[in-house]
Amino acid sequence: MDKLIKKIEQLKSEREAVILAHNYEPPEIQDIADIVGDSLGLSIDAAKLDNPVIVFCGVSFMAESAAILAPGKKVILPRLNCGCGLADMAEANAVRKMRAQHPGAAVVTYVNSSAAVKAESDICCTSGNAVNVVRSIPREQEIIFVPDRNLGAYVEQQTGRKMILWDGACPVHDAIRAQEVLAAQQKYPDIPVIVHPECRPEVVALADAVRSTGGMFDFVADSKSKEFIIVTEEGMLYPLSKAHPDRIFHPVKPDGMICPDMKMISLNDVCTSLEKMEHIVTVAQSCAEKARLALERMLAVPRH
Repeated sequence: MDKLIKKIEQLKSEREAVILAHNYEPPEIQDIADIVGDSLGLSIDAAKLDNPVIVFCGVSFMAESAAILAPGKKVILPRLNCGCGLADMAEANAVRKMRAQHPGAAVVTYVNSSAAVKAESDICCTSGNAVNVVRSIPREQEIIFVPDRNLGAYVEQQTGRKMILWDGACPVHDAIRAQEVLAAQQKYPDIPVIVHPECRPEVVALADAVRSTGGMFDFVADSKSKEFIIVTEEGMLYPLSKAHPDRIFHPVKPDGMICPDMKMISLNDVCTSLEKMEHIVTVAQSCAEKARLALERMLAVPRH
């Protein structure tokens, strides 16, 4: 493995590349990355980076967003089949039809969506700034929230805004049940429960904190607790433990918290993609221009 990592470092230097990795990626991928973060943080970094090549270790919609925000740069996705079950639940034509049924409504689209769906939107959001994005829209304006109904329900609860929620959900987060959280609380009493807002409302109701993956770091850093129950994809335990080696992080359940798409990319994939400069992600200009506007509006909204 050391030989492979050394080759990746050499190729990265030759290509003047930077490696971005999402918090859910395997530990060995996070370890070789220059920047590890949540979708919002990585979107911001992609827009600011000077490197001509960006290797995006995440899923396809993230690489698309990087390509949209960093035009003129080569954005590489080491594995082309890294999709997203949530993003697949919204399709551009269907969003267009819903918009026609609600003229005047603002379409707020979670970044976990295709570039084509973003292009049909007024503004994007992430789990880290969704509440503030909705608050930035005039109260009298109707809102269509795409595609995560659970995140939408959380935003409704936080803002008091009733929205039209698309019927989609993250397969991993939506599978978590309240009884599993209660069982974890019984096993680890008096420990803060940190829940991702993509979870069902009844799971979110049991949380001590509801945070995006990036927000989880902030909560842990500010907390006096030495242990935490983490209710999200299990990949999050690694960067949390790395950032806070003096703390203990318990998964809400021992198995079944894996996003298979987030675990597809290997060190070999990263090395091959850099060596061959393959799997360059491109977005049609007409689509990219509209999607970029929605993403830039998102980035202009304060995160907290």
